[in-house]
Amino acid sequence: MTPLLATLAEIALTAGAEIARIYAEGCETEQKKDGSPVTIADRQAEAIILEGLRAAFPEIAVLAEEEAAAGRIPALGPRFFCVDPLDGTRGFVERSGEFTVNIALIDLGEPVAGAIYAPVPDLLYLGARGEGAFRAAGGGPHEPICTRPRPPVGLTGIGSRNHAAPGTAEKTRRLGITEYLPSGSSLKFCRLAEGAADVYPRWTRTMEWDTAAGQAILEAAGGRVMALDGDREAGPLRYGKIEQGFENPDFIAWGK
Repeated sequence: MTPLLATLAEIALTAGAEIARIYAEGCETEQKKDGSPVTIADRQAEAIILEGLRAAFPEIAVLAEEEAAAGRIPALGPRFFCVDPLDGTRGFVERSGEFTVNIALIDLGEPVAGAIYAPVPDLLYLGARGEGAFRAAGGGPHEPICTRPRPPVGLTGIGSRNHAAPGTAEKTRRLGITEYLPSGSSLKFCRLAEGAADVYPRWTRTMEWDTAAGQAILEAAGGRVMALDGDREAGPLRYGKIEQGFENPDFIAWGK
């Protein structure tokens, strides 16, 4: 494992341990201006991640969800980190266990390395361009993962438990999806990366910190993530979209 991935893994695990502690004790939920939930776990985890990244990589700016929500957006250079300290806060609040820590390195608009840690199942996913993708369960060894070949008929899709768009059933049918797996947070990208599904279409709002780490891991495992313009693929999903407020377009993630 490269020093970069080792550092991202350590920071994600440390933040995840704090989230797990708060999850066990319980906490109050607040609402942000956009109506989405936020907890002390989001803020505590983000503080840990910011401290870790700034200590290890002081020359690289960090775009983090809660900092951005408070209007604290750094000057972004060609390389920056993109962080969601607690992706799937709704899953945290509802105690589904489907929430993650997401950390990605962006280089020239592309996610080139990522770490995702799911504290409740204790699963760590890592990936970097040119290095491959890996999964570690329960603190065990880092096992290589890869996407599966696309079947000739009958795709297995994966999608959100909580954010279905109008017309989703018809759209998934047109894609050839015959089985659909519900999943929360960035674990959808991880399931694609380890070959549990074939495609993840997304037609509802996401932000760059929701997708960056997952895209890095999926692409390292052999997949791809494409922005959508209507039903047409419009090139790889890109990052640093300041003018759009870091909001993503609709996208589709493929295992192969």
